[in-house]
Amino acid sequence: MSETEQRAAPPAGLDLSVRIGSLLMSNPVGVASGTFGYGEEYDELVHIDALGALYTKAVTLEPRKGNPAPRLVETPMGLINSIGLANPGVEQFLEKKLPLLSRRRCAIIVNVAGSTEDDYAAVIGRIEERLASAAPGSEGRSGVDGYEINVSCPNVHRGGMSFGTDPALIERLTRALKKRTARPLVLKLSPNVTDIADVARAAEAGGADAISCINTVVGMVIDTERLRPAIARGTGGLSGPAIRPVGVAATYKVSRAVGIPVIGLGGISRADDAIQYLLAGAQAVQIGTSLFSNPGAPQEVLEGIAAWMGRHSVKSVGDIRLMLREPA
Repeated sequence: MSETEQRAAPPAGLDLSVRIGSLLMSNPVGVASGTFGYGEEYDELVHIDALGALYTKAVTLEPRKGNPAPRLVETPMGLINSIGLANPGVEQFLEKKLPLLSRRRCAIIVNVAGSTEDDYAAVIGRIEERLASAAPGSEGRSGVDGYEINVSCPNVHRGGMSFGTDPALIERLTRALKKRTARPLVLKLSPNVTDIADVARAAEAGGADAISCINTVVGMVIDTERLRPAIARGTGGLSGPAIRPVGVAATYKVSRAVGIPVIGLGGISRADDAIQYLLAGAQAVQIGTSLFSNPGAPQEVLEGIAAWMGRHSVKSVGDIRLMLREPA
């Protein structure tokens, strides 16, 4: 066993496992969709199999080139992106990415996006067809343990309004996708809504196994010399430390509105950030933007959570949420 793998092993007596529907993850720390690709680029930088979960880059029905450049801009406390869900499409995902993912020992959650309800259903349908007919990978792994549904996508049948802003549409979409798979379904919610708790309740009513929150916050940077937005499309999604308080508040609200697990993300770069989400009610977390500057962040966060649990005599990661002293 390598030194990295030894460091990944949890201290004796601590239960870091997390259950999402039928899926049991070894620990609560995952890497967020869109920041980790499908894992290949980080192979020499991260002990991927020590992760609780790898949430893949979005998969859509057809290939997408994404939005025009420039589509990334740094801010003092984060990053704004307007990538546009660039990806090779579900067929290339099945041919080139799935075989690699099937070799992983950590949980693999495939992020799915679309412009219509039929798009989402078709992507999951194609993946399920392939899994049903393919031989399993190493250790009997299929390469897909669940799906994370990105409902921040524009719905072309509703004039471009995001799926995630309409609770009735969320419930219907979730119910339709549950008919396509027996694997856990995680609904990834946008903070750009009137009441995120209403949307979370709709996802639960539709049969979601978990909620992940939050997706990015709409943001804009203007170049004062060129007199135009720094992002070609004008606005983009703000991620990084600036949105952590927004994500923690959303997690606190959503975890008290639903009975299913909540996965917190947004601005996590160190263990204290992750523990705030766990205290707020999350049962797992995802690390995203900080990976670009510190690929070792997931391991550091996991070790920090374990150390905190030891100091506070917490035996199970699921018990952390019970320790929060509620406001008066």
